[in-house]
Order: sequence, then C-alpha cells, then structure tokens
Amino acid sequence: MSALRRAAAALTAAVAVLTGCSTGGDDPPAPHRVQLRGITLPAWNTDDYDRHEARHYLRQIAATGARWVVFTPTWYQNGVRDSAMHTTGETASDRGVRRIVGLAHAAGLKVMLKPHVDLVDGGDRAGIRPADRDAWFTAYEHFITHYAELAEDLGAEQFSVGTELAGTSADRRRWTRVIAAVRDTYRGPLTYAANYDEYARIRFWRSLDVIGIDAYWPLTDSATTDPERLAKGWEPIVAELAAFAARQDRKILFTEAGYASQRGTTAAPYSWTVSEHPAADEQSAAYQALLTAFDGRSWWAGVCWWMWDDWPDSGETAPRLAYTPHGKPAEKVLRRWWRG
Repeated sequence: MSALRRAAAALTAAVAVLTGCSTGGDDPPAPHRVQLRGITLPAWNTDDYDRHEARHYLRQIAATGARWVVFTPTWYQNGVRDSAMHTTGETASDRGVRRIVGLAHAAGLKVMLKPHVDLVDGGDRAGIRPADRDAWFTAYEHFITHYAELAEDLGAEQFSVGTELAGTSADRRRWTRVIAAVRDTYRGPLTYAANYDEYARIRFWRSLDVIGIDAYWPLTDSATTDPERLAKGWEPIVAELAAFAARQDRKILFTEAGYASQRGTTAAPYSWTVSEHPAADEQSAAYQALLTAFDGRSWWAGVCWWMWDDWPDSGETAPRLAYTPHGKPAEKVLRRWWRG
C-alpha cells in the first residue's frame, strides 16, 4: 500500500473509531455519553487468553455497557540497560491473542491491542534506558510490528505503539521511525500510552492519531469519597489537558485509568498496595468523579479502565482490594453511565 493510501486509510479509520463509539447507529440511548468506553483484560501467563473463563469475562465486560476491550500481550527485558526484549512464560501466546480477539468481536466488542514491555524483576518499565539505543529500537521495532501484523490480520480496531516507556519516549527520531514501520503494516488508528507524568515531554504526538494517557493522577492527599474534593482534584488537570489537546490538534484517550478498591486510592491511583483496608466506596467515588469531570469534553476520546477480573490463580491482589470494579459499587457506576 502506498504511503498516501496508508495515511488516508488511517485517517478514515481514526475518524470512524473516535466518532462511531459515541454516535453509532446501534448504540443504545444513554443520559451520559463518553466516546470510547473500554475495559482492559490483561494477560499474565502464556495461556490466559486461551482459558475457558475468557468468554465469560468478555460477556461481563460487555454487560457493563463497554464497547471496547483492551488486550496486553507482554514481552520482557532482563534489565533496564538491556538492548532486547523476549517472550517468557508470562507472554500471552499468539494463538491466545487470536482467540481472544475473535471472542471479543463475537461479543460485540471492539479491540485495542496494546502490547507491553516489562522487566523480568517486576521493576518499572519507565526505567528502561538501554545502553545501546540503536539496538534496542531495532529490537523494539521487531516486537511491535509483530503485534501490528496480528492486529491488522485480526481486524483490531485500534493499536498502541508503546506503553509508559518514559526512558526512551523523548527520542522523537527513533520513535517516529517505529511509528512509520507500524503504519506500513497496520491501517487502523494509532496511539501511544504515556504515563500521566510523561505525556507532556513526548514530541511525536502528531505522528499518531490519538494522544494516549494512562491517567493515574493523584486527586487528593488522603483517602476520601467527597465528590467536591475529587472534583477540585480534577479541575487543574482538565484545564491542562484541554490546552494540550488544542496545541497538538489531537483528542486525548485515557488508555488506562483505574483505582484499586483500597483506602487511599484517590491519593495514589497508580499503587496496587496503597492499603490493606478495602474501600469499594472510595473506588466508586473515583470512577464517578472521572466520568463527571470529562463528560461532554469534545477533546476527550474516552477511557479504557484498568482492569477486569484476574484469571484464577494468577492475581497477586485479593479481589476485594484489586483494581477490578466487578461486583463492586464501581461496576454500578459504569452501568449507570454507559447503559443509562
């Protein structure tokens, strides 16, 4: 496909995706509208997406009113200075990715494929700073175009070229080359999932169709369910993002947003272990605050919540403390907003 046709196809797909999610003819009427209504179903092991629970999880996700699901096949680096990444026993198999995308489409869900690179020791991927940058970007291009080919083959409706790689994302030249390689393979709209403290330093947003942000901003300095405190926490962030979207001439998608059901999650949304005390009410208040803060913002493309239930025997966090909204007041918040 020529560069001109690829660009035209990507633009058409981006417009369709980012408008169709909220105005498609088969969408049910609802009092509150967000554009992309998504939930992430991550994989932690090779066979997770092959498991029999997958179909059930996807039906549960669709029942919230979600129209999208995000999948996260992951490769790993041995250390932050390494120049290559590789599969492990925690990498979802390609067979599993194919299966889960097919099941999602059968359940009426659109798909964003969002491949991750993590560290074997569980460290923060933002710390990856390869000693040999050329070698690392060559390896990364091999990794990401592998999944771009899968996304194109499977008809995934959106693709993320990277997630929270703050130690490399300031390198505009090399990332632009990676994005071009992905566009050679995948025709749909592209984003990059920047952490909330990373996105402003990135200089390749205009090579992408949508700005992606993993929206883990602290909203308060202590645990709260007070709507007024949470609204005030969002006010400066909303103003900052509106201005940024205007400067970049791109909509902003929350490629991740989430809150553990733990006391203090509004003060540290990025923490899996902020507390040992369950706080489903604080989680649901945070969901309500985010959806209220961004409702009706023309520059906001929607949200992909982190995350649905863990697979049996793989969760490191007890369900009553975990990020999942399933079976908690936060799920009722989603249903009110997304189903009416």
